[in-house]
Amino acid sequence: MWIKIPQEWEIPERLVTPEEVYTQRRTFLRRLGGVGVGALAGAWLPGGILGAEDEKAPPENSAEGVVGPPSDWKAKLYPATRHASYGPESLGRKVTPEKYALNYNNFYEFSFQKTDVAQNATKFQIEPWKVEIAGLVKKPRTLDLDDILKMFKLEERLYRFRCVEAWAMSVPWTGIPMKSFIEKMEPLGSAKYVRLLTFLRPKEAPNQARKEYPYPWPYYEGLRMDEATNELTMLATGLYGKPLAKQNGAPVRLVVPWKYGFKSIKSIVKIEFTDKKPPTFWNTVSPQEYGFLANVNPTVPHPRWSQAQERLIESGEKVPTQLYNGYQAQVAKLYSQ
Repeated sequence: MWIKIPQEWEIPERLVTPEEVYTQRRTFLRRLGGVGVGALAGAWLPGGILGAEDEKAPPENSAEGVVGPPSDWKAKLYPATRHASYGPESLGRKVTPEKYALNYNNFYEFSFQKTDVAQNATKFQIEPWKVEIAGLVKKPRTLDLDDILKMFKLEERLYRFRCVEAWAMSVPWTGIPMKSFIEKMEPLGSAKYVRLLTFLRPKEAPNQARKEYPYPWPYYEGLRMDEATNELTMLATGLYGKPLAKQNGAPVRLVVPWKYGFKSIKSIVKIEFTDKKPPTFWNTVSPQEYGFLANVNPTVPHPRWSQAQERLIESGEKVPTQLYNGYQAQVAKLYSQ
């Protein structure tokens, strides 16, 4: 008897999003009228509506939702000095024009449509902003983001960014190396993982208030401690030499450039150190499709599309996907065992 052992990335055919859902979004939405929440669980996933081949171009106009004029001392933080190792030559491609990064965003709390996020996020309140430091740490506390910014010298780094939906961009982030931040927070030796949590504000984030979507808000993510303290990992507070725009995860977000974009959690309100592997949002919603590590790998397809190529959002050009998004030299050692 021949027995097929499924691979960890495979998904049963019954769970695959139907083709008509990809191609007829509005018809699909109309059909949802009397459908229960449980039936929606497999539909509203990254790529679940538009898929990896979403070719809708970002609008030409600049996005709204950008952080307002910073105070005098904050104004001096941007643009920050660029890290010598992460300039344009490190990208291997051109920097994505700012208008694309500001108008093409996955931020499901505000919209399932990338080009609607900026408009829907205009009421999102990002000042003041506090971040709780919790768990296995020498001194649990809640810090005002302004105080965090005063603790560190910001730096700019140009990174490639790769979405699980197979689109990509290259942008200049400004922020704090996560390793420096973690050292300052003094976690205990027993801490093996970092858990991160975003906001829960249904009055400001439309989709958090919509009961028909079976999402376990607020968004949460996690990294191993060695990943969190890798030289590449950043807490970003700026983009293109300015404070982060709301649609890009203001006022502070994670950036982990060798992983798919959904690992780079936006608008962080809590950082917790733990000795247990934390659950993560998309792995909880659809474990067959979204793993904990989520490292960019062209040889491991998503159950619903290939990851061998990626589409540059500014041009639509398709180029080969690089292992670890091209950061193999910095991170391959983390996964050698």
